Amino acid sequence: MKTNLKVHFALFMVSLIYGATFTVAKIVMPAYVQPYAFILLRVSVATVCIYFFHRHFVKGAISDKKDLLPLLVSAIFGVAGNMLLFFKGLSITTPINASVLMLNTPIFVIVFAAIIIGEKLTWNKVIGILIAAGGALLLMGGSKFKFQSETVMGDIFVTANAIIYAFYLVYAKRLMVKYHPLTVTLYSFFFGFFLVLPFGLNQALEIDFAHLPPLIWMCIGFITVGSTFLTYVLNAYALKHASSSLVGSYIYLQPVLATLIAVVSGKDMLTTEKLLSIAIVFTGVYLASFRKA
Repeated sequence: MKTNLKVHFALFMVSLIYGATFTVAKIVMPAYVQPYAFILLRVSVATVCIYFFHRHFVKGAISDKKDLLPLLVSAIFGVAGNMLLFFKGLSITTPINASVLMLNTPIFVIVFAAIIIGEKLTWNKVIGILIAAGGALLLMGGSKFKFQSETVMGDIFVTANAIIYAFYLVYAKRLMVKYHPLTVTLYSFFFGFFLVLPFGLNQALEIDFAHLPPLIWMCIGFITVGSTFLTYVLNAYALKHASSSLVGSYIYLQPVLATLIAVVSGKDMLTTEKLLSIAIVFTGVYLASFRKA
């Protein structure tokens, strides 16, 4: 498989997993696991998984000690801050609100990429992202998105997460090019573990692991291994071989795939309006990733 196809496949799988994460996480939070405890579980399990995967398949190391500070910054924005804000926000707001607000990420990716690394801002990228955003908003129902008083703080947390995650996608690009992406991811999660530990330790001690239902264990496994370990590994690979804008633009596929999952599971119906919205999203992502030969 060509590298370009591998990149798109990796980003598609990330969107597929994240598309299911909004609903799966809400099954667990806050009834069984508090948000900060969930983050500690995510980072702990993912760090161990990445360590063994890295040890057997990569065996790379950070050769320049000057890069330890940028790795710490990546951990702050790409692991600790990103996850803490997102899960705290998701525990307060609704999955629909969170999904819509995360659509801000690619917009900030374009801004940060242009400012920090001088990535060329083309009309294809701008128009493609705007088209994809419009399609995603149509798919999410537009009018159903409400800033209710009881969810406003959650909406603010999710929006802040979208901004700092966009910064991470751009900031980590240089490290992903210099080192193997799994090496960067491993160090980021290692630092991230110590950053989230003070927030999640007390809540983690309150979890009644002995009486968690099988479904909750499955959901926890999906979040800690699937939407954490696998998505970060796949995103790291994509960042090494593609532009930050392309990686960010794939976030618009998440509501599309979330809808398809709901249809397959019998939780929703596929209407003409939804098919049109999906087509618009795919068109936007294609335009954002299009490059002249």
